[in-house]
Amino acid sequence: RREGAQLVISVDCGITAKESARTASEIGLDLIITDHHNLPEDGDDLPAAYALVHPRLPGSDYPFGELCGAGVAFKLAWQLARVWCNSERVSESLQKVMLDMLPLVALGTIADVVPLVGENRVLSSFGLRLIKKTPLVGLRALIEASDLMDEKIDCEKVGFVLGPRLNACGRLGHASAAMRLFCDAPVDEAVKIANDLTRVNRERQEMQRKIYGRAAALAEDRGMTREDRRAIVLADADWHPGVVGIVCSRLVEQFGRPAILLNRGEELCRGSGRSIDGYSIHAGLASCAEMLTTWGGHDMAAGLSLAPDNLDRFAEQLIAHANEHIEPENLVPALTIDCGAELAEVTLKAAEEIRTLSPFGRANRRPLICVQDVTVQEARPVGANGRHLSLRIMQQNGGRRAELRAIWFGGGEFAGDLANGQRLDLVIEPKVNDWNGRRSAEAEIRDVRLRSRTETTRPETRAGMDAVAGRR
Repeated sequence: RREGAQLVISVDCGITAKESARTASEIGLDLIITDHHNLPEDGDDLPAAYALVHPRLPGSDYPFGELCGAGVAFKLAWQLARVWCNSERVSESLQKVMLDMLPLVALGTIADVVPLVGENRVLSSFGLRLIKKTPLVGLRALIEASDLMDEKIDCEKVGFVLGPRLNACGRLGHASAAMRLFCDAPVDEAVKIANDLTRVNRERQEMQRKIYGRAAALAEDRGMTREDRRAIVLADADWHPGVVGIVCSRLVEQFGRPAILLNRGEELCRGSGRSIDGYSIHAGLASCAEMLTTWGGHDMAAGLSLAPDNLDRFAEQLIAHANEHIEPENLVPALTIDCGAELAEVTLKAAEEIRTLSPFGRANRRPLICVQDVTVQEARPVGANGRHLSLRIMQQNGGRRAELRAIWFGGGEFAGDLANGQRLDLVIEPKVNDWNGRRSAEAEIRDVRLRSRTETTRPETRAGMDAVAGRR
């Protein structure tokens, strides 16, 4: 307001910011809040802003409530274009602007891990189709800095390559660099910013590895991976508050339970939480609200801060809430197998047909297939420090022999357990491998079951399938 602004529009935040809205009103500043996060527990206890734009407001009949913050902002811009043109059909120039923005909406939707169904699937699908044709200088620079110009950009490339680069500057510094990259940076500056984001992301990855190693060890040492303690809550003065959210996701994957990690400061502990399907981390924080200084988010992810003196009591109360609301069987990471198949059926044509169901993500996951009794022809570690495992697998079915390349990300440590001739049952995702102009089918391994050399029967029962899909 001191700088002369008369209107502020929030994006992806503010739906619980009653005090900020009150201050804006008192100083004569119009505030429009656009958000998608969970509403206050009392649905009527909303900020008194000039306007609230949210897909799940009380009394709203908006048909799709799962938009992310970028999606909500896009819908507001779309409505603004309609009003400007006084028509449901906007002018060609505004149509072009809106289409140019779709790749950014896709980035936001995929990176925020909202369900990829309904409007989210439509926005992501069309945004990904346009992303490599983008006229946005900054987005092109980011794609080039990420070595993706010659590759198909799908949800995995957004989630594991582009998104982390954009997030890294906000996690370790200030997000203004990413904002300038996408808004008004000229070509030379955009290239520099994109390269800087790649460098900062490498720093973030190294920091993440160190925090994860320490947090995983602490979780086990403090009994937070036992069945009677169904959530992980940890704090450390050396953990960067901008990185702990990513580490939480890895802990959830590793231990199958909600995780909250905090940077322990002298005056405040700040951090993030991630959850498992079936347990709302937002509800868990709500049950401890009287101990929290700030908090907010949604069912699967949230942020929080609290005084250090409240940390131990908060941990115990949050764990008690998780114990009450999470059944023991939900603590075991599980895979849902869609069907069984012979290895000969995992063809390029089948992989291409499966890809037409994309974009894949939360609530629209990749199909998982169980292939039983395959034989390892070759197993060798690949990637940095041999972290991943490349396999050549074979299946003999009567007179028909089929071979396929498979990749097991993160499976390098098991190379010694998979000698040539070892028989396996596998849960795989069929994928299309595009390499040097050649296209072929390959399998991404999601789980492994070792078969004994004397085992001749196949686990066709439901119990047998559960064994295949159990934790490796």
